[in-house]
Amino acid sequence: MSRQKTVVVGMSGGVDSSVAAYLLKEQGYDVIGVTMQVWQDEEQQKQESEGGCCGLSAVEDARRVAQVLDIPYYVMNFKHDFKIHVIDYFINEYQAGRTPNPCIACNRYVKWESLLKRSMEIGADYIATGHYARIRHMNNGRYAIEKSVTDGKDQSYALYNLTQQQLARTLMPIGEYKKDRVREIADEAGLPVAHKPDSMEICFVPDGDYASYIEEAKGVKSDSGNFVDMQGNVLGRHKGIIHYTVGQRKGLNLALGYPAFVVRIKPETNEIVVGRLEDNLSEKVYISHVNHMSEQNFSEYKTYLGKIRYNHGGSHCTVRRLEDDLYECIFTEPQRAVTPGQALVLYDGSLIAGGGTIL
Repeated sequence: MSRQKTVVVGMSGGVDSSVAAYLLKEQGYDVIGVTMQVWQDEEQQKQESEGGCCGLSAVEDARRVAQVLDIPYYVMNFKHDFKIHVIDYFINEYQAGRTPNPCIACNRYVKWESLLKRSMEIGADYIATGHYARIRHMNNGRYAIEKSVTDGKDQSYALYNLTQQQLARTLMPIGEYKKDRVREIADEAGLPVAHKPDSMEICFVPDGDYASYIEEAKGVKSDSGNFVDMQGNVLGRHKGIIHYTVGQRKGLNLALGYPAFVVRIKPETNEIVVGRLEDNLSEKVYISHVNHMSEQNFSEYKTYLGKIRYNHGGSHCTVRRLEDDLYECIFTEPQRAVTPGQALVLYDGSLIAGGGTIL
């Protein structure tokens, strides 16, 4: 008689991960709840009134859910991994003139790599999360992230960088449901977080002021420099490159007689290039640090749907490899504000074919 499969569920204290734990228990798994402790300073960490995914209130909410479900519950310390792979990366990218995506880094290196390693060490068979996405085991033997059944909550974009080994050991039960139904299930199961609001902010920057967070973390103010036009003419002064991102229009404080947008950030000269809307359009996007998912390699003869940011609707493009880890993606229509540091995720229908970091 085969033993019951054990799954460690990453519980953030929110309704989605709580329902994931409930559904897996109902499916017959031996469920263990775990909250990943990643905040750096419990005393000084600012929290929303309802708590974020790494807030202190997350532990109490997750613990209460675990009690209702009658499952073991633990808090695991991943502060070191989170600092290296998320916070340090976040700061370094902004200082290099790029715009990072800390959620993608956290998913790849903390919520999966670190949690999976620890879970395997305690004898678990799988890990699970409350993400709105699905996992498909392909006929070619590969694993791929598939979009959630609901586009409105789909979180597949932020999961493009998971490895084949990670996907093979992952369960995502929430991807088969719409949000309203998830809350109904939580209500029916008597979970105390059924009506808890969703957390939208980056957990370690709850007030959204990225620049102030970086300056406080580094203990130094970002150097001011010049705004320049496309020809290099000085237009004014900026307050430090960490305050800006490609495509930004608000907060430039430039009176040019036309709407101005950040076109490029040049950390080597501490300059920010601004231009008109048309200067912010690109047909060609270059990516590196590529992760292949449903396909071993991209096909030059296939059209993909490319998303250049989380809330981008996607646009059709073709892909060709220029070097070992350098790809050129050509869109059928010019894309606005292609931002270095963000991810370009390529979809083949509802499946992620792969993706990479925009250069």
